[in-house]
Amino acid sequence: MSQGPTYEPAAHYDHVTAAWQLLLGDELHYGVFADGDEPLDVATAALTRRMVEAARLPEAAASGTTLRLLDVGCGSGGPARALATGFGVEVVGITTSAVGVETARQRAADLGVDGVSFEQRDGTANEFPDASFDVAWALESAHLMRDRPALLSECARVVRPGGRVVLCDLLRHREIPFAEVRARRQDFATLREAFGDAHFEPLAYYADGLAALGLEVEVADDLTQSTLPTFDRWRANAATHRDEVVELIGQEGHEAFVRSCDVLEEFWRDGTFGYGLVAARRPD
Repeated sequence: MSQGPTYEPAAHYDHVTAAWQLLLGDELHYGVFADGDEPLDVATAALTRRMVEAARLPEAAASGTTLRLLDVGCGSGGPARALATGFGVEVVGITTSAVGVETARQRAADLGVDGVSFEQRDGTANEFPDASFDVAWALESAHLMRDRPALLSECARVVRPGGRVVLCDLLRHREIPFAEVRARRQDFATLREAFGDAHFEPLAYYADGLAALGLEVEVADDLTQSTLPTFDRWRANAATHRDEVVELIGQEGHEAFVRSCDVLEEFWRDGTFGYGLVAARRPD
């Protein structure tokens, strides 16, 4: 998915955040499905649990240790709230979207969730001190950042010795020849209209990148097949909430979202794109 010089990710997400909460669910991310029949909220919670386990949060909670976690690209704060309430983690969520920060703060206040804060910062230059977090957590944000090496470097920089970087993201499984890009340019235009400008990398890109920064890779899991049912759930949400979504992002925005689900599912099935999880530990 190509990127143009005038693309502004924050502006795109300011525009779509409210609609996406209806379309993608409160956690604003893919689901991991055990059998394909689960509701979307169960599957998105399952994906969050995969990241929780990779970050070793249950172990810290059992020991009474309070960890400090940086949520890079925090969306509307759903996972951050779950981490704070479920594991006693102190979470700082960051996003470039002002609407995302406002929404996350308001939801946390409405629900009475303590231990979370949200700030408008760039994950590729977050300006936090070195070694100031126990966990750096990036859930479906890497593919939207133009400087992914800087994202990995910043996540590694702010993690203390013994801490972990945990990342879930969309993947590219194969190189796409230029002729194919031209032939499918309408598909890529549809994805850009619905989801913004993005670039996908292979699973090894993230694993190797973190290893090159001195971290020990503990998990590198391809979750492509178990995330595939997500698209059916998103299409169902688009039908259920059609009028509300049209009011928020217009008829064209609604239609682009539905088409994008079809395009992504085809890319998932033909082995072009997919989904993965990487976790790495900074040595003591």
